[in-house]
Amino acid sequence: QVQLVESGGGLVQAGGSLRLSCVVRGLFFRFLAMGWYRQAPGKQRELVASIIADRSPTYGDSVKGRFTISRDNPMNTVYLQMNTLKPEDTAVYYCNTLPPGNYWGQGTQVTVSS
Repeated sequence: QVQLVESGGGLVQAGGSLRLSCVVRGLFFRFLAMGWYRQAPGKQRELVASIIADRSPTYGDSVKGRFTISRDNPMNTVYLQMNTLKPEDTAVYYCNTLPPGNYWGQGTQVTVSS
């Protein structure tokens, strides 16, 4: 059974930082391409960052230079360090494979106040 368990969200003021974590169970994590996605109210889910094995991570234009994706293969965990947060970063954040599989977790809410 595949499980994706996100955590680390919260309420933060603009300019602040958060670190999200996602533990992946039931998949052969080490060789998976992983991504962080987000969905803001009334908007479609979008990919914000991805990491593929030993390749350089990639980022959406809106988060480039502020977010950093990383992974810990022995811990089956992928992280998203978010700095200089903006109100427009407010969303529910999810991790999933790249492309995404049909096993979304519950997500973690990030709310950035102005």
